[in-house]
Amino acid sequence: MYNRKSLTSAIAVPLIIGLVGLMNLAHQPRFASYRNVDVVQLLASGMCFGVALVALFALLRGPRNA
Repeated sequence: MYNRKSLTSAIAVPLIIGLVGLMNLAHQPRFASYRNVDVVQLLASGMCFGVALVALFALLRGPRNA
């Protein structure tokens, strides 16, 4: 169904986006006092990590034979 290269990119891209967003937020001095924008950024980073995790599981599971 999917080849390994497309699944690898499906893992890498959301993982990189999630890490950039999380590191950007963690390096700000006001990390202890969240604002609405910061909460949305954390939610978006978490969703990217979730997509990368699902793609990793799909990669490790292997191809489905119907």
